[in-house]
Amino acid sequence: MTVSPLTPTSPRAYDPIDLSSRAFWSTTAADRERSFAELRAHRPISWHPPVEDALMHDPEDPGYWAVTRHADIVTISKDSETFLSGRGVLFENVPEELLEASQSFLAMDPPRHTMIRKVVHAAFTPRQVRRIEDSIKSNAKGIVGELRAAGSGADFVELCAKELPIRTLSDMVGIPESERLQVADAADAMVSWGDPEYLNGRNPLEVLIGSQMYLHQVAGALAADRRENPGDDLISALVHAEVDGDRLTDAEIAAFFVLLAVAGNDTTRQTSSHAMKALTDFGDQRSWLMADFDDRIGGAVEEFVRWATPVMTFRRTTATDCRVGDQDIVAGEKVVMFYASGNFDDTVFEAPQRFDLGRRPNPHLGFGGGGRHFCLGAHVARAQLRAIFGELLTQLPDIEAGRPAYVAGNFIHAVRSLPVAF
Repeated sequence: MTVSPLTPTSPRAYDPIDLSSRAFWSTTAADRERSFAELRAHRPISWHPPVEDALMHDPEDPGYWAVTRHADIVTISKDSETFLSGRGVLFENVPEELLEASQSFLAMDPPRHTMIRKVVHAAFTPRQVRRIEDSIKSNAKGIVGELRAAGSGADFVELCAKELPIRTLSDMVGIPESERLQVADAADAMVSWGDPEYLNGRNPLEVLIGSQMYLHQVAGALAADRRENPGDDLISALVHAEVDGDRLTDAEIAAFFVLLAVAGNDTTRQTSSHAMKALTDFGDQRSWLMADFDDRIGGAVEEFVRWATPVMTFRRTTATDCRVGDQDIVAGEKVVMFYASGNFDDTVFEAPQRFDLGRRPNPHLGFGGGGRHFCLGAHVARAQLRAIFGELLTQLPDIEAGRPAYVAGNFIHAVRSLPVAF
């Protein structure tokens, strides 16, 4: 179905499939995929009302275009001249100062995005990468040992999936032991403000801003210390990195720290949990992987990410009038990419409902679909997933996941808890 371009005298109708309601995001991934499949087949670009659980209600917000087809998502991801990130990457409109303080260059456009990303990239030296990978392997071994010591019936999310990302982040940036738990809790809060169970009656905006301020304080203290006492960590590298005379300000370092704390946590944490459940449900795939683990884990990790799709949506805003597929879109309108739909597009993935660790090719959208905003830490996430499953399937070869408890939400495909038996 093609909808006419918006004009003052002809407001467009919202699609009958409501992707904006709490009810939709409270269903299972399989239920949501049935809706996505209908949209991909018949209305790949569809118009929807503002999301129901917005942090800040905006009476001027008319809604957004939902993009559900893999090819269209890739097109938008790679065209950052037309589809802007600087007005935010979430469904809703957020004040610019809050955006910059919490999303760093994720919510920027060139030339500022280009400059900050170059400086950050310069801090990821080969030495840094080697050090990170060594610490990941060591941490993964210790974490699985702790899970084993906790005994059968332990919560996989709390004791394993949640632990490796925060230990990796702490080692990368040099977070002191005394701050690690609180940093992990603050990073959690940055993506959990829409979860009533997590909030437990608290004001979501206060939780979000309070957590952001705390992370900025930690980053500021670390940056000030590393400026005087540089060490072998990422904050030291960021403080002293320079590209073409450009260096990061303290505010830019703090914003990047928030982004790193959030993005560096959720991709690995959620993917680990979903993959553990899938390896339980698809025993044949687990057997296939273990028959030649070292040779097969690289490709298996890509399927872990596709299957989990830990980040389900990202938004862009159009800079000019444009056309996506058969749909005309007006300058200034919001366009939301539904990665959870694109990763199950059967025109791209053969039998997408099958968890297939040998899938080739596997052009999943788990790290952003390409373009300028492709995930800078993708190699770190992959290294963590390789390491943690290497340890899990070796130290606990009979481990099996029980029934997961999911968090309702339209951004992160979050697992609240997952009991495991071994």
